[in-house]
Amino acid sequence: MRAAFGFFALTYAMSWTCFVAALVMVRGLVPAAAGTSPPVVVLGLLGTFAPSIVALGLTARSAGTAGIQSLLGRIFEWRVGVHWYVFAAGYLATVKIGVALVHRIAVGVWPRFGVEPWYILAIATVLSTPIQAGEEIGWRGYALPLLAARLGLARASLLLGIVWAVWHLPLFFVPGIDNYGQSFVIFALQVTAISVPMAWLYARTGGSLLLVMLMHGANNQARDIVPSAVPNAEHALALSSYLPAWLTVTLLWIAACYFLVRMRNIRHSNR
Repeated sequence: MRAAFGFFALTYAMSWTCFVAALVMVRGLVPAAAGTSPPVVVLGLLGTFAPSIVALGLTARSAGTAGIQSLLGRIFEWRVGVHWYVFAAGYLATVKIGVALVHRIAVGVWPRFGVEPWYILAIATVLSTPIQAGEEIGWRGYALPLLAARLGLARASLLLGIVWAVWHLPLFFVPGIDNYGQSFVIFALQVTAISVPMAWLYARTGGSLLLVMLMHGANNQARDIVPSAVPNAEHALALSSYLPAWLTVTLLWIAACYFLVRMRNIRHSNR
């Protein structure tokens, strides 16, 4: 546990330093230039990749080159059943379709849908999957096995989900970021729930980072099939009465509870 919490502390220190520095820079720029300023972009990328940078550094310190090769090697573990690729790519999309159906039945009208066609989302998922290594080498590749060895996979997935969600907190204050002005509480509930099936996927695929990277990328694209965010929201409370967001939370946690029951006797995650 000490190694896991040391990883969390270093990751937060590095990421939040970058995020806060980016926020300070954005506040001093005109809105049109804020999102494209090279220093802001570099700081944002460095902060986002911090989980994996820290994980690789700690692994090099404790296990040397062999440990680095073992950790990075899991990115290329692709020989798993096709159904796991379908699960990774379609999990959140299925939840969002369920949200739309429940909303239609409960309210009598369809919720607001995203504007991107499905094939654009599919292409974006494929292209963004390698980028998710910047987080997943750290979250699922390094931290999850450490936590699961002590807590069991179920409790480890919840704790990691909370840490993962709170890690995003500074981004809710950066103008120009998708999370700006939205409800952090709803975001945290959704992210923690999503952490559970991602841990299940990681364990069931023998520790494949490729599959959780794919699921991470697919989740980022599918979240706006039925958006949880309020357009042009300026305050977190704007989401307090937004039904699609709470329906998403509800369905994600129903599914998470199913996976938690399935994982309750699994103590070790593959590494």
